[in-house]
Amino acid sequence: MNHKTHERHDHVHAKGCGHPAIQHQDHVDYLHDGHLHHPHSDHTDECTLAEDARNPAQCTPQHACGAHEATHRHGPSCGHAAAPHGDHVDYLVDGHLHHPHDGHCDDHGKVQVLS
Repeated sequence: MNHKTHERHDHVHAKGCGHPAIQHQDHVDYLHDGHLHHPHSDHTDECTLAEDARNPAQCTPQHACGAHEATHRHGPSCGHAAAPHGDHVDYLVDGHLHHPHDGHCDDHGKVQVLS
C-alpha cells in the first residue's frame, strides 16, 4: 500500500460522513476531493489504489458503460468521485473505475463500495 499522512484533516471520516467508502486491501478508505483517505489512530493516511490484476491501468477503448451517457466527460466537477489509482486519477462509476483517455473511458476494474 502506498500512502502518506494527510496533514491537518479536520473532517472525521466514518460511515455516513457523506463520502463514498470503499474496501481497500484490509481497511476502509473514503473518497474525498480526489483523495483516498484512511482514518486511524490520531491521523488520516493518504492512500492510492495499486495498479494490479484487480485494477489494471490498461487502455480499454471497447468499454461501453451504461452508467452514463457516451458523451459524458469525466473531470473535477463531473459528479463522480475521483480516486487516485497508480500515477493517475480515475472516477468511481457504478462500482468500477473509469479513466478518461483519448476520447473514451478506460475500465480500470471494480472496487467494493461500502456506502
